[in-house]
Amino acid sequence: MDIIAEGLVEALRLIASFDREVFEVVLTSLYVTFVSLAIAGGAGIPAGLLIAGHRFRMKGILMRVIYTLMGMPPVLCGLIVYVVFMRRGPLGSLSLNYTVTVMIIAQTLLILPIIMGITISAAGERQEQVRKLARTLGAGKRQTAGLLMHELKPGLITALVSGFSRGISEVGAVMIVGGNIEGRTRTMTTYISQLKGMGEFERAVAVGIILLVLSFAVNSLLYHFQKPPESAGRKEMLWK
Repeated sequence: MDIIAEGLVEALRLIASFDREVFEVVLTSLYVTFVSLAIAGGAGIPAGLLIAGHRFRMKGILMRVIYTLMGMPPVLCGLIVYVVFMRRGPLGSLSLNYTVTVMIIAQTLLILPIIMGITISAAGERQEQVRKLARTLGAGKRQTAGLLMHELKPGLITALVSGFSRGISEVGAVMIVGGNIEGRTRTMTTYISQLKGMGEFERAVAVGIILLVLSFAVNSLLYHFQKPPESAGRKEMLWK
């Protein structure tokens, strides 16, 4: 308990003193996570809606693959990405290993199945019900899409929250592909792992507390938008 208490004091000191090293890892962590989330969300939500709203051969197998990848071990994902971009790998000429770019690639691959899977679960048969309602009311494609996003908003926000949580807490994949290089690829999670190895437990706990506070702030912001749609405003939305 003394270490945790001292870690809390250290966290306050690091924030108040604008510790350069800590702010560097915080900014790197947030940048990698938000860019990865934007890419995965921009691709995963439309793909999830498309899969959920259509029947086709091998759909069951595809969904099983997506659900399996939702639980992919981060170290395995990091290893695969590292091998692809290593000097002898198929994309080794790009020299991306140990850069922020390859960290974003690894995190995107981890977040994408989560967003797709949750989107598919959130849409399900509800997507077809919304489309039938829109057609009944004479809505066009644009109005139908707007109504669909409105109705599925809680589930889509859940997908984004889950993706963010996976990204901000990631350590295995980014450690492998990024190398935890000071001032370049060091994130909060890899920094905590390094501090623990060095025996600087108070500082490690302090960075962990900062990580939790940031996660709470972002998740609270996303939760603010996760309100169930009001049925009274559905028809009006179609004509906006």
